[in-house]
Amino acid sequence: MARKKIRAESFKNQIIAEMKSLGIYKPEFMQIIEIYSGLLEQYERLNGQFIRDGMNYEIITGVGGSKKAPIVATLEVLRKDILNYANQLGLTVRGLENISTEKPKKQSKLESALAELSSSKNNKKK
Repeated sequence: MARKKIRAESFKNQIIAEMKSLGIYKPEFMQIIEIYSGLLEQYERLNGQFIRDGMNYEIITGVGGSKKAPIVATLEVLRKDILNYANQLGLTVRGLENISTEKPKKQSKLESALAELSSSKNNKKK
Protein backbone atom coordinates (compact mmCIF):
# COMPACT_ATOMS: atom_id res chain seq x y z
CA MET A 1 0.00 0.00 0.00
CA ALA A 2 2.86 2.39 0.75
CA ARG A 3 4.22 1.94 -2.76
CA LYS A 4 0.98 3.24 -4.27
CA LYS A 5 1.14 6.31 -2.03
CA ILE A 6 4.71 7.00 -3.15
CA ARG A 7 3.81 6.78 -6.85
CA ALA A 8 0.74 9.00 -6.51
CA GLU A 9 2.80 11.44 -4.42
CA SER A 10 5.53 11.59 -7.07
CA PHE A 11 2.93 12.25 -9.76
CA LYS A 12 1.45 15.00 -7.58
CA ASN A 13 4.88 16.60 -7.08
CA GLN A 14 5.58 16.43 -10.81
CA ILE A 15 2.21 18.02 -11.66
CA ILE A 16 2.78 20.85 -9.18
CA ALA A 17 6.28 21.46 -10.55
CA GLU A 18 4.95 21.58 -14.12
CA MET A 19 2.16 23.97 -13.17
CA LYS A 20 4.59 26.21 -11.27
CA SER A 21 6.93 26.31 -14.25
CA LEU A 22 3.99 27.41 -16.42
CA GLY A 23 2.98 30.00 -13.82
CA ILE A 24 -0.50 28.56 -13.35
CA TYR A 25 -0.26 26.74 -10.00
CA LYS A 26 -2.64 27.72 -7.23
CA PRO A 27 -3.09 25.84 -3.94
CA GLU A 28 -6.84 25.86 -4.60
CA PHE A 29 -6.24 23.27 -7.35
CA MET A 30 -4.92 20.69 -4.87
CA GLN A 31 -8.06 18.52 -4.82
CA ILE A 32 -8.08 18.26 -8.62
CA ILE A 33 -4.32 17.58 -8.61
CA GLU A 34 -4.87 14.74 -6.09
CA ILE A 35 -7.53 13.14 -8.31
CA TYR A 36 -5.42 13.60 -11.43
CA SER A 37 -2.35 12.04 -9.81
CA GLY A 38 -4.50 9.08 -8.70
CA LEU A 39 -5.74 8.60 -12.26
CA LEU A 40 -2.16 8.61 -13.54
CA GLU A 41 -1.26 6.03 -10.90
CA GLN A 42 -4.16 3.78 -11.92
CA TYR A 43 -3.33 4.13 -15.60
CA GLU A 44 0.32 3.27 -15.05
CA ARG A 45 -0.54 0.17 -13.04
CA LEU A 46 -3.24 -1.10 -15.41
CA ASN A 47 -1.15 -0.42 -18.50
CA GLY A 48 1.73 -2.36 -16.94
CA GLN A 49 -0.61 -5.26 -16.20
CA PHE A 50 -1.99 -5.12 -19.76
CA ILE A 51 1.53 -5.33 -21.19
CA ARG A 52 2.55 -8.15 -18.80
CA ASP A 53 -0.56 -10.12 -19.79
CA GLY A 54 0.39 -10.02 -23.47
CA MET A 55 -1.73 -7.06 -24.58
CA ASN A 56 -4.80 -9.16 -25.33
CA TYR A 57 -7.30 -6.71 -26.79
CA GLU A 58 -10.15 -9.18 -27.08
CA ILE A 59 -11.61 -11.97 -25.01
CA ILE A 60 -13.76 -14.89 -26.13
CA THR A 61 -17.37 -14.71 -25.00
CA GLY A 62 -19.42 -17.65 -23.73
CA VAL A 63 -21.24 -17.93 -27.07
CA GLY A 64 -18.04 -18.20 -29.08
CA GLY A 65 -17.69 -14.59 -30.22
CA SER A 66 -15.18 -12.03 -29.04
CA LYS A 67 -15.41 -8.66 -27.36
CA LYS A 68 -13.10 -5.94 -26.12
CA ALA A 69 -11.19 -6.99 -23.02
CA PRO A 70 -12.38 -5.19 -19.87
CA ILE A 71 -8.89 -3.87 -19.16
CA VAL A 72 -8.82 -2.21 -22.60
CA ALA A 73 -12.13 -0.47 -21.91
CA THR A 74 -10.86 0.67 -18.51
CA LEU A 75 -7.64 2.04 -20.03
CA GLU A 76 -9.66 3.95 -22.65
CA VAL A 77 -11.82 5.57 -19.96
CA LEU A 78 -8.76 6.43 -17.89
CA ARG A 79 -7.07 8.04 -20.92
CA LYS A 80 -10.10 10.24 -21.52
CA ASP A 81 -10.32 11.19 -17.85
CA ILE A 82 -6.60 11.95 -17.69
CA LEU A 83 -6.86 14.19 -20.75
CA ASN A 84 -9.84 16.02 -19.25
CA TYR A 85 -8.02 16.66 -15.97
CA ALA A 86 -4.84 17.70 -17.80
CA ASN A 87 -6.91 20.21 -19.79
CA GLN A 88 -8.57 21.54 -16.65
CA LEU A 89 -5.19 22.04 -14.98
CA GLY A 90 -3.69 23.73 -18.04
CA LEU A 91 -1.22 20.92 -18.73
CA THR A 92 -2.08 20.61 -22.42
CA VAL A 93 -1.73 23.22 -25.14
CA ARG A 94 -5.48 23.75 -25.36
CA GLY A 95 -5.89 23.69 -21.59
CA LEU A 96 -3.17 26.27 -21.13
CA GLU A 97 -4.81 28.55 -23.69
CA ASN A 98 -8.11 28.28 -21.83
CA ILE A 99 -6.72 29.05 -18.39
CA SER A 100 -7.99 32.42 -17.33
CA THR A 101 -5.19 34.13 -15.48
CA GLU A 102 -5.58 37.57 -14.08
CA LYS A 103 -3.57 39.62 -16.53
CA PRO A 104 -4.27 43.27 -17.15
CA LYS A 105 -6.28 43.69 -20.32
CA LYS A 106 -4.31 45.40 -23.05
CA GLN A 107 -6.13 48.43 -24.35
CA SER A 108 -6.79 48.49 -28.09
CA LYS A 109 -5.81 51.48 -30.21
CA LEU A 110 -9.47 52.45 -30.56
CA GLU A 111 -10.01 52.28 -26.79
CA SER A 112 -6.88 54.38 -26.22
CA ALA A 113 -8.03 57.00 -28.72
CA LEU A 114 -11.51 57.18 -27.20
CA ALA A 115 -10.10 57.47 -23.70
CA GLU A 116 -7.79 60.24 -24.84
CA LEU A 117 -10.65 62.11 -26.51
CA SER A 118 -12.81 61.70 -23.43
CA SER A 119 -10.10 62.99 -21.09
CA SER A 120 -9.33 65.98 -23.34
CA LYS A 121 -13.04 66.91 -23.41
CA ASN A 122 -13.20 66.67 -19.61
CA ASN A 123 -10.11 68.89 -19.30
CA LYS A 124 -11.64 71.54 -21.61
CA LYS A 125 -14.89 71.64 -19.58
CA LYS A 126 -13.00 72.50 -16.39
